[in-house]
Amino acid sequence: MEVSNESAIKKPKRLTSVVWNHFQRIRKADVCYAVCVHCDKKLSGSSNSGTTHLRNHLMRCLKRSNYDVSQLLAAKKKKKDTSLSIANVNANYDETQRKDEYIKPTIIKFDHEQRKDEIISLGSCRFDQEQSRLDLARMIILHGYPLTMVEHVGFKIFVKNLQPLFEFVPNSSIEVSCIEIYMKEKQKVYEMINRLHGRINLAVEMWSSPENAEYLCLIAHYIDEDWKLQQKILNFVTLDSSHTEDMLSEVIINCLMEWDVECKLFAMTFDDCFADDDIVLRIKDRISQNRPLLSNGQLFDVRSAVHVLNLIVQDAMETIREVTEKVRGSVRYVKSSQVIQGKFNEIAQQIGISSQKNLVLDLPTRWNSTYFMLETVIGYKSAFCFLQERDPAYTSALTDTEWEWASSITGYLKLFVEITNIFSGDKCPTANIYFPEICDVHIQLIEWCKNPDDFLNSMASKMKAKFDRYWSKCSLALAVAAILDPRFKMKLVEYYYSQIYGSTALDRIKEVSDGIKELFNAYSICSTLVDQGSTLPGSSLPSTSTDSRDRLKGFDKFLHESSQGQSAISDLDKYLEEPVFPRNCDFNILNWWKVHTPRYPILSMMARDILGTPMSTIAPELAFGVGGRVLDSYRSSLNPDTRQALICTRDWLQVESEDHNPSSALALYVEAN
Repeated sequence: MEVSNESAIKKPKRLTSVVWNHFQRIRKADVCYAVCVHCDKKLSGSSNSGTTHLRNHLMRCLKRSNYDVSQLLAAKKKKKDTSLSIANVNANYDETQRKDEYIKPTIIKFDHEQRKDEIISLGSCRFDQEQSRLDLARMIILHGYPLTMVEHVGFKIFVKNLQPLFEFVPNSSIEVSCIEIYMKEKQKVYEMINRLHGRINLAVEMWSSPENAEYLCLIAHYIDEDWKLQQKILNFVTLDSSHTEDMLSEVIINCLMEWDVECKLFAMTFDDCFADDDIVLRIKDRISQNRPLLSNGQLFDVRSAVHVLNLIVQDAMETIREVTEKVRGSVRYVKSSQVIQGKFNEIAQQIGISSQKNLVLDLPTRWNSTYFMLETVIGYKSAFCFLQERDPAYTSALTDTEWEWASSITGYLKLFVEITNIFSGDKCPTANIYFPEICDVHIQLIEWCKNPDDFLNSMASKMKAKFDRYWSKCSLALAVAAILDPRFKMKLVEYYYSQIYGSTALDRIKEVSDGIKELFNAYSICSTLVDQGSTLPGSSLPSTSTDSRDRLKGFDKFLHESSQGQSAISDLDKYLEEPVFPRNCDFNILNWWKVHTPRYPILSMMARDILGTPMSTIAPELAFGVGGRVLDSYRSSLNPDTRQALICTRDWLQVESEDHNPSSALALYVEAN
């Protein structure tokens, strides 16, 4: 029966329950009704009836209308102020209260002088199950949560209290959602990379698992149109247990073709400094079938600088392993009891040792901790010698020769620790920062090889032999990157090469000068062809196709070299002849090139590609580790497609959500030691 001639209550009792935001209270004769504002259904509105029946009706009414029923506010707390916020809701309600109380994440103001016919409606938001499922999958990807979390009891309780309408799905369905997100994000990355005007550089990283499975990770490094250094994980491929080096090169080539970047590739950086050169040669041969490599591929093959330092250090640590074990034994003995520790401290005080450093054992898997242990122990050398004389139970004492060896090795390690900290601590590790540090290592190795001690001389010679293999591959790339730093230009190469090569320095300097000029000429030709519409931005030298339309490509090169060569080369000459930029702590090389692009249009194209080359491929968290990258047990248990989707998509979503350090993109997945 419909109510006619309805009149509002003249002096209503103040409605304290927010359930009345969904009902209009009216009176007909002496009977009060509560009329639902969503469906116009009339229910008892008497104060004696309470509000439970109203709340129960809303649950059915709003659910049929697909409204978010979790947005009903039922916190019956009396407040004197005029604002109620979700932040003020006490989280300690008991289970009975939770069944009846719902929270809306907004701020609602109640006016004590409200008009009697005013209605506040809160249930206007619709719940989207599909969007919520994708949001859950995105959260799992972004934060590295396990897929099985959707089946955890605590998670289900939390979500059900937050949104009763959410329908839980098994982790297999969430896995499908993750793959769906991966495919959409992959398309975005694909389109972005192919829009780049510059080239990309590819870092090749090898991973393993606790079960000895092997993985290949490919990471694209590039400088974007705003001159920001960027990186994106392109692939995380599971390698077959029986894979060979031939297969490894094929996997890399297939990944390049999958992303259509083989013609945009400038250089590849391998984390294994001594990987088989045949792998690189096969990749170079395949790529050069479509277009010649710049400078005959001299800058194509790059090896990770931090990895070579790591390997050199591990050789040194292995050489003095017996000395290091004695040092560890000495530290263990002193710290074995408070009595011995007290005796040792008393000896140190008596002989005037002022060191405030505490003796600590190293972590054998972190070679920088071994350096700190050695450095501290050497500071207490005199105290250990006195302890040897006074305590017959101390059996780990070093001989005088061993002390000399330990002191020399500590000096060597100090250099490597400092340089590794520079490389791993730079948030924007452009290629120009490596040349001076690597040259310092080169100079020191030359000096260490002159040590009259046969033991130290032999160790330094082994270290230098390993370094020389790296230097022969990467010295030109390092030098060219340093030349493109306006604070250094050719002067830094001249400074270091005179110390490294002595009487043959001029010939070596000329090799670098010729190399950068040859590279610049190649970019000049590409720039000319782009202007003529013969090639696309970002592509390299023209194709070797025999098509009749391409028969005059050789003439283009001849024309450039004969009639435009001088003006093009002047771009490089102008840069080199101008004074170097003053060195200061706030210098940002990418900002400098961004500002000076109009002045050096061709050289800036070259600088963009070279400065974006990853001269090192190791994350700061792993810089001092003696082992390789080991994927954690959970992710190694996933199927290959899911594993790749989760790892790649997390990297892409992180870039979208916040600024993050590119060098640590994969740190989440490393198995803890």
